[in-house]
Formats: sequence, structure tokens, C-alpha cells
Amino acid sequence: MRVAVEDIPPLDLAVLRFGQGGMILLFVLILSSPEKLKVQPKDTPFLALLGVIFFSAFPLSFNTALQYTEASRGAAVIATLPAWSIILGRYFAGERLRPRQVAGVAVTIVGVGVAIGSASADAGGGDALIGDALMLVTAFLGALYGVLAKRALATYPPLTVTTYAMVIGTAFLLPAALPGGLTGAAGLDGRALQLVLGLGIFGGAVGFFLWTSALSRLSPTRVAVYMNLNPMVAALLGVLLLSEHADPVFFLGFVAVVAGVYLVNAVPPG
Repeated sequence: MRVAVEDIPPLDLAVLRFGQGGMILLFVLILSSPEKLKVQPKDTPFLALLGVIFFSAFPLSFNTALQYTEASRGAAVIATLPAWSIILGRYFAGERLRPRQVAGVAVTIVGVGVAIGSASADAGGGDALIGDALMLVTAFLGALYGVLAKRALATYPPLTVTTYAMVIGTAFLLPAALPGGLTGAAGLDGRALQLVLGLGIFGGAVGFFLWTSALSRLSPTRVAVYMNLNPMVAALLGVLLLSEHADPVFFLGFVAVVAGVYLVNAVPPG
């Protein structure tokens, strides 16, 4: 994502990524289980809401944030997603976590901060603060989707929920992208095209289907805490591919994140 937004505007990238992801899932749904395409008309607005939250607002704020901040710094801020999930899950989904699980969420957030805190400090300034604010909004939206999706998943399978949400979410982005003619897509070279295809297939269709499938089996916070493994990979790739800085204490933070994930998910729900 950090590389792609250097060449493609955030709005265009979101449309390209989730447009092709939605079409892939729709194709799979038609071929494998066409009966799962059927949803009650009364449920369509709610599926549309999920789409707007997770496949319109979420990617737009995320992509825009990466224009203002480094991948590592953004990853540190979005690590607050499980904390938002605790708050929203308690009030909207009746989720009750044990103290050990809450501590586990805190440990993962601290672990992310320890692992990439020094890298974040190198990218200060007003622009970085804008990126931080947008990443914080992104984290909130991700947690909100996780909590609200549980309601839809009680009625429909993950493939149906993800397909409808992704297709409708992309449709909401199109009116804003079309006046510019998707200018970012007009002159894609081979490298950029590979990035878009990779993001659409693996970072779109496959990734978000697996995320929603996990939500059908686990509580929102137990799923959200895995998000904090993502910054560890982002930091590693930032060092390897983007020449970003990583402190030697990164591995200590990585251990803390893994320990936190274990604390949250090793406890049986109840």
C-alpha cells in the first residue's frame, strides 16, 4: 500500500483494489453457491452500511494516511484497533472479556509501540500528525465493522457478507472517482499493475474474506487483536523494501505482540 499510493491516488487505489476484489468474490459465489446470493431486502441496507464502513471509508482514510506518514508510524497508530473493539464490542455486541484478555490487548499495543516507536519518532511534523489522525479514524472504522458484522454473520455466511459489503462499498466510491476518470489507473506501468492486482486479489478478496470468516467464529476483539501482528510485518517490509528504520528492540516488541495475542485467544470465551 505504501508503495502503491506513491503512484496512484488513494481514491483510485481503493476503487481498483476492492472493485476487482468484489468481482472475484462475486464470481466465486456464483460458481460455488449461487443460492447464497439471496438476501432479504430488509437486510440490504445493513450490508450496505458494512460496505460503506469497511470498503469505502476504511480504505480511503487508510490510503490517505499513508500519503502523510511512514508505514511503520501508521502501523503503530492502527494498533489501537483492538482497544476500540473492546469499547464498541461491550456496548454494541455485549462482548465481555476477562481481565487477562484485556491485558493481552494492552500488551499487543505496547509491543507495537516498543517495536516501531523509534521509527515513528523519526517521521515527525505536521504532515505526520495528519496521518496519525487518519490512521486513528481507520482503526475505529475497522473495529466498528468487526462489531457490526457479527449481526449479519448470524444470518448469512461470510462469503455472502463479504461479497455484498465489498461490491456495495466500491459502488459508493465510484461517484467520487469517476469525475477524475480514475486518472491513477490510466497510465499504470507493469510494476504498478502488479501491485494493484496483488492488492485486489490477496489484500482484497482473499484477505477480507478470511477476516470476515474469522469474525463468524470468534468475538470481535479476539479477531481484532490479530491485527497487531500486521505492523510487525509492515515494519519488516518497510525496512527491506522502503529503506525505513527499525530499532534493534523490534524483536522484543514482536515477542510482546505474540504474547498478547496468546493471552486474548487462549482464554475460552464465556
